[in-house]
Amino acid sequence: MPRPLTFIIGCTGSGKGSLGRELARRTRGEIVSLDSMKVYRRMDIGTAKPPPGIRREIPHHAIDIVEPSEEFSVARYVECAEQAIADIQTRGRPIFVVGGTPLYLKALTEGLFEGPGADPAIRARLEVEAESQGSAALHDRLREIDPEAAERIHPNDLRRIVRALEVFELTGRPISSLQAQWDRDRVRHEHVLIGLRRELADQNRQTNLRAMQMVDNGLVEEVRSLLAEPEPLSTAARQALGYAEIIRHLTGDISLADAVEMIKINTRRFAKAQRTWFKRFRETDWIDLRPDASAPEVADDLVRRRGSLWSA
Repeated sequence: MPRPLTFIIGCTGSGKGSLGRELARRTRGEIVSLDSMKVYRRMDIGTAKPPPGIRREIPHHAIDIVEPSEEFSVARYVECAEQAIADIQTRGRPIFVVGGTPLYLKALTEGLFEGPGADPAIRARLEVEAESQGSAALHDRLREIDPEAAERIHPNDLRRIVRALEVFELTGRPISSLQAQWDRDRVRHEHVLIGLRRELADQNRQTNLRAMQMVDNGLVEEVRSLLAEPEPLSTAARQALGYAEIIRHLTGDISLADAVEMIKINTRRFAKAQRTWFKRFRETDWIDLRPDASAPEVADDLVRRRGSLWSA
């Protein structure tokens, strides 16, 4: 029988990537990314991808699979992740699914919510409204009809806002109520969920530090290079955390200092949405981290408690 998948989840900046790599290194495991932005090539600094040396040492999957100009769906992610999982299972290695995109987690563990088909006329009208009024106006409308979905969807995530409003217009029901009908008793893969959790003040410190480090590491130059490419960035890529704010700086809307501050604020909002999503996964083994906790230290504890999951 295949080994259970080990999901390592948590808010942005919680340290899940470092822990996943530490566990994979100790167990000869492989990592499947659970991140909606790491799928884009050349979007490296803002998505905190592991550097090439680490990726040569530890196989990573579901990273760098599409161009930044391409739109990318949950269904496409599931197809890619499932292929990687099946491939790793043939090698008998532990699989660590690491990341913080809750919708990808839900899709891999419970399946996809298909919903009604797209309506081009409704989408076009909503996109025109967003262009004239801003995505925040559509997000406010979503909050009125579906507060639960609005809590999970970032105000800059126009694609998902439009889809939620489209579903409501087509069905008369909030998308969150339809998604709740997913079969929670149907398990796609045997798995365990390990979550990393920090005190809010510590989480905010990590968020602020990460924002400054991304800029120090060359985020502005990375975004400038992406904008210079022949094909324009996709909607999702343009709205990614860190990228949307630096784009506003490069187009002259705001200063770099203001862009960094906006990255901090928007990341905190995103982390709040992640926490709301993760509450529904009640089987998660949450680990409350001290501010000085290191990945090797947390890995030591997990190997003591759960090492049989990854032993040959």
